[in-house]
Amino acid sequence: MRRPIRTTALLLTAVLSFGPTAALADDTTRVRHIYVDDSRDLRNSYFMAMLTLALDNTRDSHGDYTLSAAPTPMPQSRALSELAAGRSLDVVWTMTSREREAALLPVRIPLLRGLGGYRLLLIRQDDAPRFAEITDVAGLRAMQAGQGHDWPDTDILAANGIPVQRVAGYEPLFMMLQQRRFDFLPRMLNEPWQEVAQRPDMGLMVEPELLLYYPTASYFFVGPDNTALADRLRQGLERALEDGSFETLFREHPINRQALNQARLGQRRVLVLDNPLLPPETPLDDARLWFDMARDLPPAP
Repeated sequence: MRRPIRTTALLLTAVLSFGPTAALADDTTRVRHIYVDDSRDLRNSYFMAMLTLALDNTRDSHGDYTLSAAPTPMPQSRALSELAAGRSLDVVWTMTSREREAALLPVRIPLLRGLGGYRLLLIRQDDAPRFAEITDVAGLRAMQAGQGHDWPDTDILAANGIPVQRVAGYEPLFMMLQQRRFDFLPRMLNEPWQEVAQRPDMGLMVEPELLLYYPTASYFFVGPDNTALADRLRQGLERALEDGSFETLFREHPINRQALNQARLGQRRVLVLDNPLLPPETPLDDARLWFDMARDLPPAP
Protein backbone atom coordinates (compact mmCIF):
# COMPACT_ATOMS: atom_id res chain seq x y z
CA MET A 1 0.00 0.00 0.00
CA ARG A 2 1.37 3.41 -0.93
CA ARG A 3 1.88 6.00 1.76
CA PRO A 4 -0.81 8.70 2.13
CA ILE A 5 -0.03 12.31 1.37
CA ARG A 6 1.86 13.82 4.30
CA THR A 7 1.03 17.04 6.02
CA THR A 8 2.74 20.19 4.80
CA ALA A 9 5.01 20.27 7.83
CA LEU A 10 6.30 16.79 7.19
CA LEU A 11 6.59 17.38 3.48
CA LEU A 12 8.89 20.33 4.04
CA THR A 13 11.26 18.49 6.38
CA ALA A 14 14.75 18.46 4.85
CA VAL A 15 18.02 16.94 5.96
CA LEU A 16 21.01 19.17 6.49
CA SER A 17 23.40 17.26 4.24
CA PHE A 18 23.94 18.85 0.85
CA GLY A 19 25.82 16.43 -1.37
CA PRO A 20 25.12 15.36 -4.96
CA THR A 21 22.27 13.06 -5.92
CA ALA A 22 23.54 9.53 -5.50
CA ALA A 23 22.47 6.05 -4.60
CA LEU A 24 24.04 5.47 -1.21
CA ALA A 25 25.13 2.18 0.30
CA ASP A 26 21.67 1.69 1.80
CA ASP A 27 19.96 2.63 -1.49
CA THR A 28 19.03 6.08 -0.18
CA THR A 29 18.88 8.79 -2.86
CA ARG A 30 19.80 12.35 -1.96
CA VAL A 31 17.84 15.06 -3.77
CA ARG A 32 18.90 18.70 -3.53
CA HIS A 33 16.25 21.31 -4.28
CA ILE A 34 15.89 25.08 -4.28
CA TYR A 35 15.65 27.13 -1.11
CA VAL A 36 12.12 27.18 0.30
CA ASP A 37 10.84 29.96 2.56
CA ASP A 38 7.38 28.73 3.48
CA SER A 39 6.74 31.70 5.75
CA ARG A 40 6.93 34.10 2.79
CA ASP A 41 6.04 32.04 -0.28
CA LEU A 42 3.51 29.23 0.17
CA ARG A 43 3.62 28.24 -3.50
CA ASN A 44 6.69 26.10 -3.01
CA SER A 45 4.98 24.03 -0.32
CA TYR A 46 2.77 22.55 -3.06
CA PHE A 47 5.73 21.60 -5.25
CA MET A 48 7.52 20.16 -2.24
CA ALA A 49 4.43 18.10 -1.48
CA MET A 50 4.32 16.83 -5.07
CA LEU A 51 8.05 16.03 -4.99
CA THR A 52 7.63 14.07 -1.79
CA LEU A 53 4.59 12.25 -3.17
CA ALA A 54 6.55 11.14 -6.25
CA LEU A 55 9.50 9.96 -4.16
CA ASP A 56 7.28 8.20 -1.63
CA ASN A 57 5.51 6.37 -4.43
CA THR A 58 8.81 4.88 -5.60
CA ARG A 59 10.30 3.73 -2.29
CA ASP A 60 9.47 0.13 -3.10
CA SER A 61 11.21 0.26 -6.50
CA HIS A 62 13.97 2.82 -5.93
CA GLY A 63 14.68 2.83 -2.21
CA ASP A 64 14.61 5.57 0.40
CA TYR A 65 15.47 9.22 -0.18
CA THR A 66 16.48 12.40 1.61
CA LEU A 67 15.72 16.00 0.69
CA SER A 68 18.10 18.90 1.27
CA ALA A 69 17.48 22.54 0.44
CA ALA A 70 19.88 25.10 -0.99
CA PRO A 71 20.98 27.34 1.90
CA THR A 72 19.92 30.61 0.22
CA PRO A 73 17.49 31.75 -2.50
CA MET A 74 18.74 32.15 -6.05
CA PRO A 75 17.24 33.61 -9.25
CA GLN A 76 15.67 31.16 -11.67
CA SER A 77 18.44 31.65 -14.20
CA ARG A 78 21.12 30.75 -11.67
CA ALA A 79 19.15 27.78 -10.35
CA LEU A 80 18.81 26.38 -13.85
CA SER A 81 22.53 26.94 -14.51
CA GLU A 82 23.41 25.09 -11.31
CA LEU A 83 21.09 22.29 -12.32
CA ALA A 84 22.52 22.02 -15.83
CA ALA A 85 26.07 21.89 -14.44
CA GLY A 86 25.17 19.33 -11.76
CA ARG A 87 26.66 21.49 -9.04
CA SER A 88 24.36 22.38 -6.15
CA LEU A 89 20.89 21.30 -7.30
CA ASP A 90 19.31 18.08 -8.53
CA VAL A 91 15.75 19.21 -9.20
CA VAL A 92 14.00 22.49 -9.97
CA TRP A 93 10.29 23.06 -10.51
CA THR A 94 9.56 25.74 -13.07
CA MET A 95 7.64 26.64 -16.21
CA THR A 96 8.78 24.92 -19.36
CA SER A 97 10.11 26.50 -22.54
CA ARG A 98 11.90 25.29 -25.66
CA GLU A 99 15.18 26.66 -24.33
CA ARG A 100 14.82 24.96 -20.95
CA GLU A 101 13.91 21.60 -22.43
CA ALA A 102 16.92 21.79 -24.75
CA ALA A 103 19.29 22.37 -21.82
CA LEU A 104 17.70 20.19 -19.13
CA LEU A 105 15.73 16.99 -18.71
CA PRO A 106 12.01 17.64 -18.13
CA VAL A 107 9.60 15.26 -16.43
CA ARG A 108 6.65 16.01 -18.71
CA ILE A 109 3.82 15.73 -16.20
CA PRO A 110 2.43 19.23 -15.54
CA LEU A 111 2.53 19.66 -11.78
CA LEU A 112 -0.18 22.34 -11.76
CA ARG A 113 -2.19 20.69 -14.53
CA GLY A 114 -1.58 23.79 -16.65
CA LEU A 115 -3.06 26.09 -14.01
CA GLY A 116 0.05 28.26 -14.28
CA GLY A 117 -1.24 29.53 -17.61
CA TYR A 118 -4.28 31.09 -15.94
CA ARG A 119 -3.13 34.52 -14.80
CA LEU A 120 -4.77 37.14 -12.62
CA LEU A 121 -3.58 40.73 -12.62
CA LEU A 122 -2.12 42.41 -9.57
CA ILE A 123 -2.81 46.14 -9.88
CA ARG A 124 -2.95 49.34 -7.86
CA GLN A 125 -6.33 49.85 -6.21
CA ASP A 126 -6.84 53.29 -7.77
CA ASP A 127 -6.34 51.79 -11.26
CA ALA A 128 -9.34 49.46 -11.02
CA PRO A 129 -11.57 51.69 -13.23
CA ARG A 130 -8.97 51.65 -16.03
CA PHE A 131 -8.82 47.86 -16.07
CA ALA A 132 -12.62 47.54 -15.87
CA GLU A 133 -12.77 49.03 -19.39
CA ILE A 134 -10.51 46.37 -20.95
CA THR A 135 -12.39 43.78 -23.01
CA ASP A 136 -9.68 42.23 -25.20
CA VAL A 137 -5.94 41.76 -25.59
CA ALA A 138 -5.71 44.98 -27.62
CA GLY A 139 -6.89 46.90 -24.57
CA LEU A 140 -4.20 45.30 -22.45
CA ARG A 141 -1.54 46.41 -24.92
CA ALA A 142 -2.19 49.99 -23.80
CA MET A 143 -0.85 49.02 -20.35
CA GLN A 144 2.61 47.90 -19.31
CA ALA A 145 3.27 44.67 -17.45
CA GLY A 146 6.04 43.95 -14.97
CA GLN A 147 7.77 40.56 -14.89
CA GLY A 148 10.96 38.90 -13.72
CA HIS A 149 13.70 39.42 -16.27
CA ASP A 150 14.39 35.68 -16.56
CA TRP A 151 10.80 34.38 -16.42
CA PRO A 152 9.36 32.69 -19.55
CA ASP A 153 6.16 34.68 -19.00
CA THR A 154 8.07 37.83 -19.88
CA ASP A 155 8.75 36.63 -23.41
CA ILE A 156 5.20 35.29 -23.79
CA LEU A 157 3.72 38.70 -23.00
CA ALA A 158 6.18 40.48 -25.28
CA ALA A 159 5.42 38.05 -28.13
CA ASN A 160 1.75 39.04 -27.82
CA GLY A 161 2.54 42.74 -28.17
CA ILE A 162 2.16 43.63 -24.48
CA PRO A 163 4.85 46.05 -23.23
CA VAL A 164 6.89 44.48 -20.43
CA GLN A 165 9.18 46.01 -17.83
CA ARG A 166 11.85 43.38 -17.05
CA VAL A 167 12.77 43.40 -13.36
CA ALA A 168 15.60 41.68 -11.52
CA GLY A 169 14.34 40.05 -8.34
CA TYR A 170 10.96 39.22 -6.81
CA GLU A 171 10.38 41.87 -4.13
CA PRO A 172 11.23 44.82 -6.41
CA LEU A 173 8.23 43.92 -8.59
CA PHE A 174 5.77 44.98 -5.90
CA MET A 175 7.61 48.19 -5.09
CA MET A 176 7.83 49.15 -8.75
CA LEU A 177 4.13 48.45 -9.25
CA GLN A 178 3.30 50.64 -6.27
CA GLN A 179 5.61 53.36 -7.64
CA ARG A 180 3.83 53.30 -11.04
CA ARG A 181 6.85 52.02 -12.93
CA PHE A 182 4.42 49.67 -14.71
CA ASP A 183 0.67 49.01 -14.56
CA PHE A 184 0.07 45.36 -13.72
CA LEU A 185 1.78 42.22 -12.57
CA PRO A 186 0.36 38.93 -13.94
CA ARG A 187 0.33 36.21 -11.29
CA MET A 188 -0.67 32.56 -11.15
CA LEU A 189 -3.97 31.85 -9.42
CA ASN A 190 -2.25 30.62 -6.27
CA GLU A 191 -0.05 33.69 -5.90
CA PRO A 192 -1.75 37.12 -5.69
CA TRP A 193 -4.03 36.64 -2.68
CA GLN A 194 -1.13 35.87 -0.39
CA GLU A 195 1.02 38.59 -1.95
CA VAL A 196 -1.61 41.30 -1.36
CA ALA A 197 -2.21 40.10 2.21
CA GLN A 198 1.52 40.26 2.96
CA ARG A 199 1.73 43.86 1.75
CA PRO A 200 -1.35 45.58 3.24
CA ASP A 201 0.13 49.08 3.10
CA MET A 202 1.04 49.08 -0.61
CA GLY A 203 -2.44 49.78 -2.00
CA LEU A 204 -2.48 46.72 -4.26
CA MET A 205 -5.39 44.47 -5.24
CA VAL A 206 -6.29 41.52 -7.44
CA GLU A 207 -8.10 42.86 -10.52
CA PRO A 208 -11.63 41.37 -10.28
CA GLU A 209 -12.78 40.96 -13.91
CA LEU A 210 -9.94 39.78 -16.19
CA LEU A 211 -8.19 36.45 -16.70
CA LEU A 212 -5.19 35.92 -18.95
CA TYR A 213 -4.73 32.44 -20.38
CA TYR A 214 -1.99 30.77 -22.37
CA PRO A 215 -1.09 27.06 -22.56
CA THR A 216 1.91 26.18 -20.43
CA ALA A 217 3.22 23.59 -18.01
CA SER A 218 5.35 23.60 -14.87
CA TYR A 219 7.54 20.50 -14.61
CA PHE A 220 10.21 18.99 -12.46
CA PHE A 221 13.49 19.53 -14.31
CA VAL A 222 16.68 17.61 -13.58
CA GLY A 223 20.18 17.77 -15.03
CA PRO A 224 20.56 16.61 -18.63
CA ASP A 225 22.35 13.40 -17.60
CA ASN A 226 20.34 12.59 -14.49
CA THR A 227 18.05 10.04 -16.12
CA ALA A 228 17.80 7.97 -12.92
CA LEU A 229 16.14 10.78 -10.97
CA ALA A 230 13.97 11.76 -13.95
CA ASP A 231 12.73 8.18 -14.29
CA ARG A 232 12.01 7.92 -10.58
CA LEU A 233 10.02 11.15 -10.53
CA ARG A 234 8.13 10.19 -13.68
CA GLN A 235 7.18 6.80 -12.28
CA GLY A 236 6.15 8.30 -8.95
CA LEU A 237 3.93 10.91 -10.60
CA GLU A 238 2.39 8.32 -12.92
CA ARG A 239 1.48 6.18 -9.91
CA ALA A 240 -0.05 9.23 -8.26
CA LEU A 241 -2.13 9.88 -11.36
CA GLU A 242 -3.30 6.27 -11.40
CA ASP A 243 -4.30 6.03 -7.74
CA GLY A 244 -5.86 9.50 -7.54
CA SER A 245 -3.40 10.98 -5.04
CA PHE A 246 -2.13 13.50 -7.65
CA GLU A 247 -5.65 14.86 -8.12
CA THR A 248 -6.26 14.84 -4.37
CA LEU A 249 -3.12 16.85 -3.66
CA PHE A 250 -3.89 19.26 -6.51
CA ARG A 251 -7.38 19.97 -5.22
CA GLU A 252 -6.83 19.79 -1.46
CA HIS A 253 -3.56 21.65 -1.06
CA PRO A 254 -4.57 24.88 0.73
CA ILE A 255 -3.03 27.27 -1.76
CA ASN A 256 -4.72 25.66 -4.78
CA ARG A 257 -8.06 25.21 -3.03
CA GLN A 258 -8.09 28.84 -1.94
CA ALA A 259 -7.09 30.03 -5.42
CA LEU A 260 -9.80 28.09 -7.22
CA ASN A 261 -12.43 29.23 -4.75
CA GLN A 262 -11.43 32.90 -4.79
CA ALA A 263 -10.61 33.40 -8.46
CA ARG A 264 -14.19 33.11 -9.82
CA LEU A 265 -12.77 31.90 -13.12
CA GLY A 266 -16.14 31.28 -14.70
CA GLN A 267 -17.17 34.91 -14.14
CA ARG A 268 -14.13 36.61 -15.69
CA ARG A 269 -13.39 37.94 -19.17
CA VAL A 270 -10.78 35.59 -20.61
CA LEU A 271 -8.00 37.12 -22.72
CA VAL A 272 -6.23 34.34 -24.64
CA LEU A 273 -2.56 34.70 -25.53
CA ASP A 274 -0.33 32.61 -27.78
CA ASN A 275 2.65 30.83 -26.24
CA PRO A 276 5.44 30.57 -28.83
CA LEU A 277 7.77 29.12 -26.15
CA LEU A 278 5.71 25.95 -25.69
CA PRO A 279 7.74 22.92 -26.82
CA PRO A 280 6.08 20.66 -29.43
CA GLU A 281 6.55 17.67 -27.08
CA THR A 282 4.09 19.13 -24.54
CA PRO A 283 1.46 16.38 -23.93
CA LEU A 284 -1.54 18.59 -24.65
CA ASP A 285 -3.62 15.65 -25.94
CA ASP A 286 -3.59 13.80 -22.59
CA ALA A 287 -6.73 15.25 -20.99
CA ARG A 288 -6.06 13.69 -17.57
CA LEU A 289 -3.00 15.95 -17.16
CA TRP A 290 -4.73 19.31 -17.61
CA PHE A 291 -7.12 21.54 -15.73
CA ASP A 292 -10.23 22.30 -17.78
CA MET A 293 -12.43 25.23 -16.72
CA ALA A 294 -15.54 23.63 -18.22
CA ARG A 295 -14.94 20.35 -16.37
CA ASP A 296 -12.92 21.09 -13.24
CA LEU A 297 -14.16 24.30 -11.68
CA PRO A 298 -15.41 23.84 -8.12
CA PRO A 299 -19.17 24.26 -7.69
CA ALA A 300 -20.35 27.80 -7.10
CA PRO A 301 -21.00 28.57 -3.40
